[in-house]
Amino acid sequence: MTARMGEHTKHTVYGLMSARFESSPLVDLCIADGGVQTGPFGSQLHASDYVDYGTPIITVEHLGDNRIIHNNLPRVTDEDKDRLSRYTLVTGDIVFSRVGSVDRRAVVHPEEDGWLFSGRCLRIRPDKNKIDPGFLSWFFGFPGFQEHIRQIAVGATMPSLNTKILGDVPIYYPSSPTEQQAIACILGALDDKIELNRQMNRTQEETARAIFKSWFVDFDPVRAKTDGQQPPGLKPEIAALFPDTFEDSELGEIPAGWRVRPIGDVVQVLGGGTPSTKEPDYWEGGFHPFCTPKDMSSLTEPVLLGTERHLTDKGLTKVSSGCLPIGTVLLSSRAPIGYLAIAETPVSINQGIIAMVCDGGLPNLYVLYWTRANMERVLANANGSTFLEISKQNFRPISAVIPPPTILRRFMQIVDPQHQRVVLSLRQIQHIAALRDTLLPKLLSGELVVAEAERIVGRVI
Repeated sequence: MTARMGEHTKHTVYGLMSARFESSPLVDLCIADGGVQTGPFGSQLHASDYVDYGTPIITVEHLGDNRIIHNNLPRVTDEDKDRLSRYTLVTGDIVFSRVGSVDRRAVVHPEEDGWLFSGRCLRIRPDKNKIDPGFLSWFFGFPGFQEHIRQIAVGATMPSLNTKILGDVPIYYPSSPTEQQAIACILGALDDKIELNRQMNRTQEETARAIFKSWFVDFDPVRAKTDGQQPPGLKPEIAALFPDTFEDSELGEIPAGWRVRPIGDVVQVLGGGTPSTKEPDYWEGGFHPFCTPKDMSSLTEPVLLGTERHLTDKGLTKVSSGCLPIGTVLLSSRAPIGYLAIAETPVSINQGIIAMVCDGGLPNLYVLYWTRANMERVLANANGSTFLEISKQNFRPISAVIPPPTILRRFMQIVDPQHQRVVLSLRQIQHIAALRDTLLPKLLSGELVVAEAERIVGRVI
């Protein structure tokens, strides 16, 4: 990468920046009225106001990496939307976390136009005649900026921002709108590619989950044959694998010839532990991935490719379950219960995870979707006074429907290629995200010229 800076730099609170960049307080780059605005006070909006259908409200939890996360959005009625109209978002706005993780932000895309933002957020509305909103949103991802904003946030136990603090932060930017837009376009192209991969992954995941539900929860093929019909959407050779009658079981009606067994009888259910963090020999220089529920909490797909922490060989000996093989199904067993993933790397686990090694009759993708479909039963077997926890002993007896091997093999023939495409896509996402995170500080500081960055990105997407 060709450096642009050298001696033509200036020292800033964010580190070295190009001397040719201009600087202005954020508030001066925003619209005059409400350019930096706090969300509605608690007295204006209560949890009891939320409805199942209506206008979404963005909270801190929905601020992804410069994108708004659309899962589990609270919503309000049209009446409340009108009442809270001054908190409406438009394309190009940037939503900033006001409390907690004060370096989180996301730019508003057209599909989020007209949504609202909560009192735990701040809205930034750039003046597009002064600065490109896309460039500004990426500037907020500049590592030096994020470190600075964490330092100036007020509050020892819960860092927080207000309009004055955020409005006063200096923004550095090239004077040319064309250059601003080019930088935003380069980083946005990489981000769009990541989002496209994620959308395709969601489609693959939803398809596999729908097949599991149809075959193994609703028993649609069996019900169709019971009614004397050809199961819709199934090839005749697949439909022929399903029976045409039901029989009673402890779980209610199940297809004739299928079995019910405790999950602990058909997969290895294992737990883990955490080696002493006071022993450097267990951690320093380690290369064995060590998984905690935190590693699973941020997964957008149920696939674990890596972990934040690693154990040494010596540290690994302190985990009773040792190194678990690729393909192991992982379930967070406390605080909270319910994160799920298939390990696509050998991994060890802490005490907050239950591992299911599928070396018997049930394949791992069946076990993954079975666990998700039976989460209410998992929670019913949990206990704990401080927080709910499902122990291995309470998990193993949960009954599972066991289809014949012929049907399981056909299920895996359909869904495993989809899963492998997701894994490949996630590895590509990792590569693109690493490139984006490398280019971002160089472009935003003026170290790297736009033309060279365009050539680098052009070789990737």
